Amino acid sequence: MSSEWPLVKISDVCAVGDGAHSKVERTSKGVLYLTSKNIGNGTLKLDKFDFISEESFNKLFPLHSKATRRPQPGDVLIGIIGTFGNAYVYKESDHFGFSSSIGILRPALQKLIPEYLYYVISSPRFKQIHASADGGSVQGYTNIPSIKNIPIPLPPLKIQKKISSFLGTLDDRITLLRETNKILESIAQTIFKSWFVDFDPVRAKMEGSQPEGMDEATAALFSDSFEESELGLIPSGWKIKTVGDVTTALGGATPSTKTEAFWTPEEFHWTTPKDLSGSTSPVLLNTERHISAAGLAKISSGLLPVGTLLMSSRAPIGYLTISRIPVAINQGYIAMPPDGELAPLFMYFWCKMNMDVIKGHANGSTFMEISKKAFRPIPIIAPSSGILDGFTQVVESLFNKISINTEQADALSSLRDTLLPRLISGQLRLPEAQELAEAALS
Repeated sequence: MSSEWPLVKISDVCAVGDGAHSKVERTSKGVLYLTSKNIGNGTLKLDKFDFISEESFNKLFPLHSKATRRPQPGDVLIGIIGTFGNAYVYKESDHFGFSSSIGILRPALQKLIPEYLYYVISSPRFKQIHASADGGSVQGYTNIPSIKNIPIPLPPLKIQKKISSFLGTLDDRITLLRETNKILESIAQTIFKSWFVDFDPVRAKMEGSQPEGMDEATAALFSDSFEESELGLIPSGWKIKTVGDVTTALGGATPSTKTEAFWTPEEFHWTTPKDLSGSTSPVLLNTERHISAAGLAKISSGLLPVGTLLMSSRAPIGYLTISRIPVAINQGYIAMPPDGELAPLFMYFWCKMNMDVIKGHANGSTFMEISKKAFRPIPIIAPSSGILDGFTQVVESLFNKISINTEQADALSSLRDTLLPRLISGQLRLPEAQELAEAALS
């Protein structure tokens, strides 16, 4: 690792250990028990986890053990089986155990601060060095002795703190933008559920009340009664149709990777569901790969317009995004362009709230897939066009804000990832980094 700062082995500045090696009985409640799959970049991914009893926790992670095993505030946890390098700083408020798939780096605080170590581990160069330290198992296991020998740059503590504070400020701004987007999307989903699932405006009018959260003109578009349908009671005048009736469902393709002319020059965005994996935004602003005009000609759906809804149709089913760029797609999507009776923003929330129904129409032997043929006949409640226009107008403004926030968060992430390795190597000093950040944010 090229560095202006002295290089030291991790074992010179950290105690190194890992989680529990013993098998442990899982319980329905108690203390969280995590694996490397739960370690994100600075976060815990708690979509799937286990519990163990407090008794088991104290047995597996004894308070006065000589081994570096019981987590303490300031420990840097790192995934060492599977994807290496995702790191998390254990906090005062944390209380959880974990398997030996997670390593523990406990900094000697007189030499190294946890936040700086976290950013070193997060750097691309650290992951490159890891490649030569790989323990060699099929899963990608990195053993403890290998971790101890990895070299890291060690600037003075004062510089470590300044670097960590600067990068932490960028991360805080990114987090705030993403959290704001979650709130904006939640507001939009609440409106969708109120209007099109719970039918709150109709129920309010039946009770002689003015529907909340809308002007009189919009409220006047809702009926004050229900009628029977194959999907149960629906507002009078609304129709039961199929997905195929109200939207166009298109598929994509992958031009042959053996033909370079399909991929160069890079003229058009081309997306696969991989672009949505790990995304925190409901809008698509960029793609990892691009294709040429010759490549685009090999995709029957062509270049899809801005505003197209994309839904991953396999491995896994259910990633959703509204494209804010013209884009071509591979065969892993069903695309719904904005030329249907029901707008993509309506269909976005309908798909999100009916994903179990959609998955129920999937089939496949190797992996489950929802085909266009199976997707189109799914029944859907279609509101009147006036109500749909009112919904789209409100939600479009929210998604415009989401797009702006996503663009800013992506720019900050790119800036952080560019500056991080140069800062920790000493090749870029903090005042220069601050100037670059101010220029990017202006």
